[in-house]
Amino acid sequence: MTRRIGSGTLVIATHNAGKLKEISALLEPYGVKCISAGSLGLPEPAETGTTFVQNALIKARAAAEASGLVALADDSGLSVDALDGRPGVYTADWAERQWFEGDPGRDWFMAMGKVEGMLRQKGADVDRSCAFHCVLALAWPDGEQAVYEGIAPGTLTWPPRGTMGFGYDPVFVPASRQKTFAELDPEEKHAISHRADAFAKLVAEQFG
Repeated sequence: MTRRIGSGTLVIATHNAGKLKEISALLEPYGVKCISAGSLGLPEPAETGTTFVQNALIKARAAAEASGLVALADDSGLSVDALDGRPGVYTADWAERQWFEGDPGRDWFMAMGKVEGMLRQKGADVDRSCAFHCVLALAWPDGEQAVYEGIAPGTLTWPPRGTMGFGYDPVFVPASRQKTFAELDPEEKHAISHRADAFAKLVAEQFG
């Protein structure tokens, strides 16, 4: 039987305030108090893994070992069938801009265009199947761990549509829908997203 985190304090292995808020809201009904690795002054480990599972575990283990508390980390991204699963773990890297006037930042339109350009090189009838993936990893200070994987299958469209969401959402049409993630109301998107799938599995095992 998988070990349970129970109620108490959980370190979310992130320095992103938005992600902390989102995860805190999901776990609050179960009596879990969430704090971020950033608020504890913990460094961000290098994500050297080649899979979502490996990178999620790297982050969760680092936070658990440094804090002495149970830690939760996530790693997510887009995999495109015709591109052999790319961008995959490099989903965010494809949006990295070169330094310009002191602002490295991320350019998601550039990233979406890169994917579209690579697909068009393969011809007009290229397979546009893809999926968003999310892996949630729990790690205990003594080394025990648990992993939950979520997926949202769909297809890619062009040009981008919609103003909600972020990342590749404007070109991702989830299965059984006509609208992109960026055109869907946030509540509808969150109900069918890869992160929702992963969290449902975590909640079922940890609090069911």
